[in-house]
Amino acid sequence: MATTTAAPVYGDTSPLPSGIRTFTSFPDVLMILEFVFGGLVWILVASTRLIGELPLLQGWVMFVSVTLFVCTTLLLILYIAGAHGGRAAWTTLDAFYHFIASLFYLSASVLQASATIGTRTSDDALYKIYQENIAAVVFAYLATLVYVIHAVASLIRWKRSP
Repeated sequence: MATTTAAPVYGDTSPLPSGIRTFTSFPDVLMILEFVFGGLVWILVASTRLIGELPLLQGWVMFVSVTLFVCTTLLLILYIAGAHGGRAAWTTLDAFYHFIASLFYLSASVLQASATIGTRTSDDALYKIYQENIAAVVFAYLATLVYVIHAVASLIRWKRSP
């Protein structure tokens, strides 16, 4: 009788993938989008000139985008290396990390939107900064959406894990 679940590879009973399977499982393939959108937020915020009180707001946006970019990179490398070794604690860590990351990116998105409103002007010299900030807001909210989807999928995987 055929089954819809794949047989464990080399005794691997973990719901988390390892090796090249990391790029084929649904929630973990979202890490690529997290890299892209998070990196774009990082680049766009770093490329704008800071005006007035924006360093306080955009400082948090930079902290969140750089920190989560590095943490997601480390997590992906650990998954590819198979460092989780089939332990259930990694499933909990994955769900917790993506939940916290989605909250951080939501706060960064709101602050970036506030900073963008602060740069709205009719001056042609500052209009480019305004456009870059609009793009940063869009990508920050897209990164937030991807992290939320990954968090929900990780919570479902955590609930189904043994």
